[in-house]
Amino acid sequence: MPIAAFPAPTDTAPARAGIEERLGALIRLATVSSEPDERAAAAFGAVPPLLRECYPLLHERLELQPTGGRVLVFRWAPRAPSLAAPVVLMAHFDVVASTGQEWSFEPFVGDVVDGRVRGRGAIDDKGALVTLLDAVENLLAEGFEPAREVWLCLGGDEEVDGVAAAAVAEGFRARGVVPWFVVDEGGAVTDLPIPGVSGAFGMVGLTEKGVLNVRLETEGTGGHASAPPRLTAAGRIARAVQRVQSRPFPARLSRTVAGLLTRLAAQADGPARRLLPVAAAAGPLTARLATLAGPELAAMVRTTVAVTGLAGGTQANVLPSAASATLNIRIAPGETIAGVVARLERAIADPDVRVHVLSGTEPSPESPTDSEPWALLGRAADAAYPGLVCLPFVVTAATDSRHWHRFAPAVYRFAPLQLPAELRRGLHGADEAVDVDSLVRGERFYRALLQGLPA
Repeated sequence: MPIAAFPAPTDTAPARAGIEERLGALIRLATVSSEPDERAAAAFGAVPPLLRECYPLLHERLELQPTGGRVLVFRWAPRAPSLAAPVVLMAHFDVVASTGQEWSFEPFVGDVVDGRVRGRGAIDDKGALVTLLDAVENLLAEGFEPAREVWLCLGGDEEVDGVAAAAVAEGFRARGVVPWFVVDEGGAVTDLPIPGVSGAFGMVGLTEKGVLNVRLETEGTGGHASAPPRLTAAGRIARAVQRVQSRPFPARLSRTVAGLLTRLAAQADGPARRLLPVAAAAGPLTARLATLAGPELAAMVRTTVAVTGLAGGTQANVLPSAASATLNIRIAPGETIAGVVARLERAIADPDVRVHVLSGTEPSPESPTDSEPWALLGRAADAAYPGLVCLPFVVTAATDSRHWHRFAPAVYRFAPLQLPAELRRGLHGADEAVDVDSLVRGERFYRALLQGLPA
């Protein structure tokens, strides 16, 4: 099914107009969490009153929970107490910076041009946030109440490690409360660049890679550069980096990626319909071939290493007494932080280079696709995008939901927005925008999801 060619939803339930204006107003608040300056502080401070103005019923009838961090948590409980496990619906209102990027319009303009809302955060993640809150507001206006508890967790520091969201998740775990399912950002409605496969699919992240930041460190003898040793501190670090990059991690076909290929076969045409199931069964060979198909697919089947910083030396003619390199590593499902560090040390093979772990989280478990939560998510997606087929995949970035997946078995990463390739380029990039039609359909997704909750 071509992008933007889905039939109109059959659900004719009334919904408030103006979702694009509400998103625009939120975009105009420059909530850049990596810039703790006065402008950002004022923007974050303006979020709660803006949401109260836009969603009065939500604030009147849901309980705003006290928290100690930059996060808004609402509890929506049915009048009749329920012993059923709650559901957690997540989004975040902080954004990445736009500095150093060439935008064709003001990054925090929040206007609507040619049916699109433009500005930083339109797709990551304020667009999904307003579709969720609009759905709740509309259902409240209709007198609806959920069959079980619903928790809305709106983060304000997702782009800087999600400390607040982690604290909320830990609070649930400490109380022994395991959500029936959790839904957060991660996937979207999009096309796949695979021969023999056409149309758009609902890409739902079942797992996400771990994130590990390490610094390689070494010392050397300082002095004048006119009489250098055989290997300076900077040279030793450069050699260590070269050794790491020349020994990539092995490729493995996870259960999630094998499931993607198997399910995709039913939607494929021609030879791809026969070849995809074979590829899913031939795990090791397929994983190795995937590494040759471009960086996105390669990142789904192996642990990746990106050199993001180099330091050493302050003057051209002075030998550095120390040098370092910073690596950002995304750990594939099935591997661990300890295993990655051990592999780095073996690859570097130099006792004078230390591997210092700065921060890290393990890969998330893989959520099931043979469960009622998965089926409900599919029905909700179909209500918004009739005929949409949902497919599992591995999220290669990091989301706040990783904090829940340590103890909650059913965590799904899907933002109900339609994002063709031209819009996906705006993710953390210039000219971010989202179609108004996606926002309208996204509201229907969350409304159907909430209406479909079993008692």
